[in-house]
Amino acid sequence: MRSTALRLLAEDAEPPSPEELETLTLTLRGHMMLLVPAVEDAAQGLPEDDVPRACALACIGSARLRLGQEPGRNLPAGIAHAQGLARSVNALCDHVENLTEAHR
Repeated sequence: MRSTALRLLAEDAEPPSPEELETLTLTLRGHMMLLVPAVEDAAQGLPEDDVPRACALACIGSARLRLGQEPGRNLPAGIAHAQGLARSVNALCDHVENLTEAHR
């Protein structure tokens, strides 16, 4: 998941072709659809006043907003949209890792 996100977020990332962008966008959306429930499940075991839990739930809200957005009509707008998805994937991965550590 992180490697897909890195494809768009690395400093030296080459702009994707329109076809590759479509594949990346769909892949990132699929990753987010898997990660959101995983983060929710991990957060449920924490107390309601727990700061990492609150941060994770805020990240889920942001991810859901991004999932509801449509990519732009041109390549730069589509890339910007996909980069937002990639940032959400990275953040959700961080929360899964952090919350899983908290349960140990």
